[in-house]
Amino acid sequence: MHAITASGVVLGMMALLALVDGNPVACLLWLGAAMMVDGLDGTLARKYEVKTVLPHFDGSTLDMVIDYLTWAFIPAIFIYYFVPLPAYLELFSVVIILLSSMFCFCNVNMKSQDNYFVGFPAAWNIIAAYFYILDFPPFVTFAIIVVLAALTLTRMKFLHPFRVRQFMPLNIAVTLLWCVCATSLVLSSPVHASWALWGWGATSVYFVAMCVWRTAREWAA
Repeated sequence: MHAITASGVVLGMMALLALVDGNPVACLLWLGAAMMVDGLDGTLARKYEVKTVLPHFDGSTLDMVIDYLTWAFIPAIFIYYFVPLPAYLELFSVVIILLSSMFCFCNVNMKSQDNYFVGFPAAWNIIAAYFYILDFPPFVTFAIIVVLAALTLTRMKFLHPFRVRQFMPLNIAVTLLWCVCATSLVLSSPVHASWALWGWGATSVYFVAMCVWRTAREWAA
């Protein structure tokens, strides 16, 4: 199972090479593959009780190192090179992403008892895909980066579809549909298929609604 987790660094390397080669589509696809591996490796490790087999090897640390690379560092460089940002704020935007992500990955309380992320979980690979597909005006993109980085410091809840037990089958199904639609949109850019746009929009609304619902439930309590 650790080998599956470690394969994420190879996928990250491929994403970085695609970025250096000026191929944003390939970069996003490699990051997407790394995201799927990250979604499955923890589940498999817990199922096969890897920690009891290799007690001296910390799979969580391995996972964190690779996640920072593929969820934050490479996506930040992707945004710098391929996403329009306001003049003179490009480098500052990358700094915001990288520093806020460091706080996220070092936060010992980054997950709630029911396995929701607490604060924005540095999912900049997903945000990079939104930026690339939707092509926002530069200042809108910068504003979104600032808001999401600020949400890292909050107690707002964000869904982890492979760890949250409530509605888990539905959460996983919606996640897979989102991945299919997002992949189609990345490959078809800038001409987007209507079915993929509708599916992507509907699944995005579902994730936002789940986050707001879980956060509001805690505030009400």
